[in-house]
Amino acid sequence: MGLTVGPIGPAEHSAFVQARRSVSFLQTPAWGRVKTEWRSESLGWYDGRQLVGAGLVLHRPVPRLERFTLAYLPQGPAIDWTGEIDAWLDPLAAYLRAHGAFAIRLGPPVRTNTWSAARVKEGIADPAIRRLTEMSDPRSDPVGTRVARRLGDAGWLPQSPEDGFGVGQPQFTYEIPLAGRTEEDLLGGMNQLWRRNIKKAAKEGVEVTVGADLKAFHDLYVHTAARDRFTPRPLRYFETMFAAMGAEDPERIRLYLARHRGDPVAATILVRVGGHAWYCYGASSTEKREVRGSNACQWAMIRDALAAGCDVYDLRGITPTLDADDPHVGLVQFKVGTGGQAVRYVGEWDLPLRPVVYRAFDLYMRRRGR
Repeated sequence: MGLTVGPIGPAEHSAFVQARRSVSFLQTPAWGRVKTEWRSESLGWYDGRQLVGAGLVLHRPVPRLERFTLAYLPQGPAIDWTGEIDAWLDPLAAYLRAHGAFAIRLGPPVRTNTWSAARVKEGIADPAIRRLTEMSDPRSDPVGTRVARRLGDAGWLPQSPEDGFGVGQPQFTYEIPLAGRTEEDLLGGMNQLWRRNIKKAAKEGVEVTVGADLKAFHDLYVHTAARDRFTPRPLRYFETMFAAMGAEDPERIRLYLARHRGDPVAATILVRVGGHAWYCYGASSTEKREVRGSNACQWAMIRDALAAGCDVYDLRGITPTLDADDPHVGLVQFKVGTGGQAVRYVGEWDLPLRPVVYRAFDLYMRRRGR
C-alpha cells in the first residue's frame, strides 16, 4: 500500500513541524493565517496510520471561475525529497484535483548548487562572467539535480524566471552556515567592511533591543519604501504576522530595533523554525546611516541564531547577476560581505491538472504582468 494524502488539523501539522530540524516558515499552519487573501489547508502524507509528511496549501481562485483554484505550496511540502518523489506527489495531485485545483505550484526546499563567497567575489571581478550559473565548478547537490529531472520528466513546468525573482519565492538565496562555528569564526568570515561597520555601530553607541514596537518598525519601513521605491505592506499585515506566528511558537518571530541616542535608525524581523533562521524584513532611516544601525541589527540576529543552535542564517533572495552594471549586483555584494554562500534551489514548478483552465489562468496572469 502506497502513501495517502488527506487533511490534518493545525495542531497535528504544527507538531509535525516542531519535530523536524528544518521546515520553511512558509509551510507552517501560522503562515496560512497570515496570508488572509488565500484560503489555506494543511495536508498530511500517511504511511498506514503514521504521519510522514505535511504541507501548507494556499488556494488562489481563478477570476470568474471561483470553483477552481491554484494550489500553492511555497517552499514545500515537507516530505522526503531524497526518496522516490512520484510516490509523494502523485497522491497529492489526485487529492487536489478531486478538491477543485486546476494546477499545483510548489517549490521543493532542495538545493541544486552552492557558491562560496570567495567564488562569488571572483565572478563579480571577472568581466567575462555575468551570472552565477556561468561560473565553472559550482558545488552541486545530487538530490536537487535528481528532483529537478524527475519533476520535468513527470510533466511539471519550471516557473522560476532567469533573473531569480518572480511572483513566488526566489530560486537563489544567500545563506551563512552556522553549525559548528563560533562568533569569532563568523566575524572572521566577513569582509573588512562588514567587520568595520559592526565595530563602528558599537563605538557610536547603537543599541539593539528585541521587542514588540511594531509601530516604530513600520514607520521606518514606510520611510524605507518611499526612499527605495517599493510599495509597503500595511501595519495590520505585520500585526497579523506576529500574532499568528507567535501564538504557534513564542520563539518563532522577533523584532529587532536599533536606536542611536534614542532615535530609531534601523529595524529587522527574524523568523526561526527549528535550525533555520531567516532575515525577513529590514528598514532603516536615511538620517544617521553613518552609525550603521542595519549592520548592528544583522549582527544581533546572527548572534541570536547561533546561540539558539541554528544551522543556517538565511539572508533570503538574491538575483544570480554578477554583472557590475546591473543594479541588483549591489544586493549580492552586500550579502557576500557576510561570508557564507550563494545557493540555488530547485525553484518553483507547476503541474497543470486541468490544462484548459491552466492556460486561461496563465494568459490572465501574463496580461496583468503576473
